[in-house]
Amino acid sequence: MPVPVPRQRTGSAVAVQATAVPPNVTDVVAATVTETAGGGDLTLLVIEDDPAGTFTVPELLDAAGTRVRIRTARNLTEAERLLTDDVHCILVDLALPCRSQSGDNADELAVLRHVLRLAPRHAVLALTAVADSERAAEAVRVGAQDFLLRDELDGRLLSRAIRYAVERKRADTAQVKLAESRLRAQENARLERGLLPTPLLQGSDLRFAARYRPGRSRALLGGDFYDTVRTPDGTVHAMIGDVCGHGPDEAALGVELRIAWRALTFAGLCGDELLSTLQQVLEHERESEEIFATLCTVDIAPDGRRAGLCLAGHPSPLIARKGKAAQLLPYENSGPALGLLPNARWPRRQVELGGTWSLMMYTDGLIEGRTGPGGERLGQDGMVEMINRGLAAGLRGEALLEAAVAEVREMNGGDLTDDLAVLLLDRAR
Repeated sequence: MPVPVPRQRTGSAVAVQATAVPPNVTDVVAATVTETAGGGDLTLLVIEDDPAGTFTVPELLDAAGTRVRIRTARNLTEAERLLTDDVHCILVDLALPCRSQSGDNADELAVLRHVLRLAPRHAVLALTAVADSERAAEAVRVGAQDFLLRDELDGRLLSRAIRYAVERKRADTAQVKLAESRLRAQENARLERGLLPTPLLQGSDLRFAARYRPGRSRALLGGDFYDTVRTPDGTVHAMIGDVCGHGPDEAALGVELRIAWRALTFAGLCGDELLSTLQQVLEHERESEEIFATLCTVDIAPDGRRAGLCLAGHPSPLIARKGKAAQLLPYENSGPALGLLPNARWPRRQVELGGTWSLMMYTDGLIEGRTGPGGERLGQDGMVEMINRGLAAGLRGEALLEAAVAEVREMNGGDLTDDLAVLLLDRAR
């Protein structure tokens, strides 16, 4: 059924590039396209069972030169063929016959539901008679952006309806994407938290503390990794490492190396044999041959007084013994980073710890922060001085690490750009 002629504003005449047709919805769209489309082209798909051919003009041109393309479909089969990504809005007549999925005609909104399934990314307007206003309101609840009453339609109303429908659909789509993004972020956060290690020190008298800060913005996991376990013979094994780079690929590789280290340690590997196997893991899992990882491993004897130390291009740990200032453990004859040399070797050095001690392992994120406007780095010597100040102030364990990380950030003038990991093992006798 043709739509009544709406009242037009003065000066909104339309130049028709085809044979003139009776006044109808086509005239309304053309008269208001400029303000609706913001000066750009507009494509409207009209789905209406109109044997008289109400929508017979394929394209109109307004006084400002804006085109409106009108596609008409007499049924849903034609609509599916004509529906493309350049369609801005769909005007669907709710009076169209359409069987519901159950195969009967009981669903008065079956045609709308079909269109919404057919065009989930398009704005949809429902067209109906005044007598069916309740069904029109229900159409919006089902998923249409708005409804139009055929008998009350005019140019201004249609203009607002098309603009509103398109913008509301964009807003709805943006809201869905935002919700999906938040959900993915929450899932990723839970996953990253699950990938951080849980120390396995049951039966040991050593106390454990750690701090971890990824360099990536809003990330929970970076390329740094650490772990601590106690094997059945009473030996406590600790490790800390750093994959070059700061992205998610480096974080994933760090997790793989940490898990591999734990499995190999429980399998009885230690020292050079363990590091050689880890290098094979890295070579198979890395994205390019330029990726490498530094590593420091310590295995502490069951009596807690001795330890074996292996360094693969990594900074040497710091030890603080009772009554003595903190200092770096010996780091001569250390091996290269994993992934640099195919046949590298990593000598294991025996270290005397003593009765009461604190052993701190760290990544270079702790020592490469700036110490002022001059751009100087903290370095290992500056770190040793910083830790000694904390020990002199009576700080131990978690409090010592928290104060150290806070001081490094303060000296750097804000967040560090590199990943940072620090772990501390204490033995009190």
